[in-house]
Amino acid sequence: MMDSPENEPSLFDDAAAAVVDLGNRLMDQNRDADPWDVASGLLAGAIQYWLYAHQPCPDPYCESCAEVATAEQRMKLLQEEIREFAEESDYYHSPTDSNVGRA
Repeated sequence: MMDSPENEPSLFDDAAAAVVDLGNRLMDQNRDADPWDVASGLLAGAIQYWLYAHQPCPDPYCESCAEVATAEQRMKLLQEEIREFAEESDYYHSPTDSNVGRA
């Protein structure tokens, strides 16, 4: 039986899960690795791919590319997406954050 489109994971979800799986695999294969180094490397690669994928087309008057027509516009859009994804993350707030109230 085929899954209905509502039940199928989106390509977005698949890509996000693949990055998490890759990070976990790298840490499993390199037990002494610093997780911050692995996470920063994954982020650097994701940013490179995002910038590549969001290049404007050759037409300087293309309406579809208007929001990514300059490096500054692409950077603003990237920062907006980073903030949105971070704030939606289960890990955005941590019980050990320095600004968490203590009883």
